[in-house]
Amino acid sequence: MLPAPRGALTPNRPLAELTWLRVGGPADWLFQPADEADLAEFLATLDPAVPVFPMGVGSNLIVRDGGIRGVVIRLGRGFNAIEIAGETVTAGAAALDAHVARKAAEAGRDLTFLRTIPGSIGGAVRMNAGCYGTYVADHLVAVRIVTRRGEIAELPAADLHLAYRHSEIPEGAVVTRATFRAPAGEPTELAEKMQDQLARRDASQPTRDRSAGSTFRNPAGYSSTGHADDSHELKAWSLIDAAGLRGHRLGGAQMSEKHPNFLLNADGATAAELEALGELVRDRVRQSSGHDLQWEVIRVGEP
Repeated sequence: MLPAPRGALTPNRPLAELTWLRVGGPADWLFQPADEADLAEFLATLDPAVPVFPMGVGSNLIVRDGGIRGVVIRLGRGFNAIEIAGETVTAGAAALDAHVARKAAEAGRDLTFLRTIPGSIGGAVRMNAGCYGTYVADHLVAVRIVTRRGEIAELPAADLHLAYRHSEIPEGAVVTRATFRAPAGEPTELAEKMQDQLARRDASQPTRDRSAGSTFRNPAGYSSTGHADDSHELKAWSLIDAAGLRGHRLGGAQMSEKHPNFLLNADGATAAELEALGELVRDRVRQSSGHDLQWEVIRVGEP
């Protein structure tokens, strides 16, 4: 038996509708805690043998067709507060990146790099998300977590060892909020900067299609800067394009014509088709260039 929390605990919960790619089987259990205390108590009393998977808004995720064994934890309204005090911006893990960027800008604080990053703050921290040459690591001060044992802890950013698309958050821990240092800026100028970023993103990425963002990490080890002198030689999209896979399809899955590093659910794809197309791309790029593309999209669950 699982603990009885105050939040919603749903058995055999389909997950496809909770991911941007709209694929995946059910979770054994989906837990939506009421607040941090509810989450901590639940994890403290949950059998240590039961695996947990913290899930954001599913923007960077393939849930396999067999679903996820154990408990999927999805934070909601109790975790989306945004507080601004001086140069410090503290945001709940469920707050959307774009919303945090806008609220900070309205208060004259520059976290504009978050504006075009899909997803929520918890996922942005976990992936050290970045855009146009700026990363979470450049602004993060500390995170608050609930450990798998149900203990609440505050970790300085240095303890996460943030690197390109990488963090070292303790296994099974759930990020509940993050604190950023945000430099001052003029609200109107920050708003204009974000509009420019959105226009550039929409011009180069398939934002109207069903995707999970960038599929593979750049072998160069950094994201696009957006500057005129940005090199594309070791960018994943360039290697995929050179391998002749722009627009390539497998069942209902497709590599975008507009941006070859975006994997699309173009026509009722299954998770198996999406993952198989991704692996086909990795094989072809390895053959054509010698580079071993690494998944940026997180893949979880059973086939």
